[in-house]
Amino acid sequence: MSYRTALSEVLADVVGPVAEATRVQDRFPRGTVTALGQAGLLGLIVSAELGGGGMELREAADVVTRTARICPSTAAVLLSHYAAVAVLEAHGCPWVRGEIAAGRHLASLALAESESGADGDGSGVADPLLAPRSVATRSGGVVALRGRKRGVVAAGEADTYVWSSRPFAAPAGLTLWAVPAHAPDLFVPARPAVEGPRGTATSTVCADPVLVPAEAMLGTDGGGLDVVLRTVLPWLLELRAAAQPVHPSAAEALHPPTVEPANTRDRTDSLAAS
Repeated sequence: MSYRTALSEVLADVVGPVAEATRVQDRFPRGTVTALGQAGLLGLIVSAELGGGGMELREAADVVTRTARICPSTAAVLLSHYAAVAVLEAHGCPWVRGEIAAGRHLASLALAESESGADGDGSGVADPLLAPRSVATRSGGVVALRGRKRGVVAAGEADTYVWSSRPFAAPAGLTLWAVPAHAPDLFVPARPAVEGPRGTATSTVCADPVLVPAEAMLGTDGGGLDVVLRTVLPWLLELRAAAQPVHPSAAEALHPPTVEPANTRDRTDSLAAS
């Protein structure tokens, strides 16, 4: 069965019937996510060798577009998931990738931050994605992550977060981590107001601190800046465009920076120079 056929069935049988309730009741579409996983759509871009669909950004964008026509909230969840899986597929461990391929694992991005722990408006480019304030401290084979991420889609619902911090040894850049949702002292504080599209469980996630093995690093210490610019940003821009014609706010839940792809190299050079 092709991914398009599988998606059509899930949209008709599962997503459509609960789309209105998802929005009105502000309820995370857990049943929809489960159905998408069982249909192979959560693992769409995981390599075929691990049981995934082996697809690329174009197919992921197609899924987001078609889903947004039925349920923008579910499309926003998929948008964050696919952008996070693109990083995990390149730098994550085979076990996590295999779980995603099997449809048992939902991923999300935890990159954007707010100054002094207070939610900002996401208007600055460096603040949301490129200059994390979260810190990482290594002691032997264990790393302590401390920080506060805002605008995290599927907060408290995802299984793994792609988390950014300042490097613990490198002089510049940022470092990415695969943080399991069940890690002790990783929590979603009570929020007085809804963030992002209703039904996406978009909220703040705090690490106070969270202990992860050093092997949870995605790429190299300080090398996460290049991953964000070359992988995360292009995926967010493309998936945001895929969702935008139907429901712009579905993609804006992540507060991606407003930057043209042609400026990516200029930004890399300026950050490296600083």
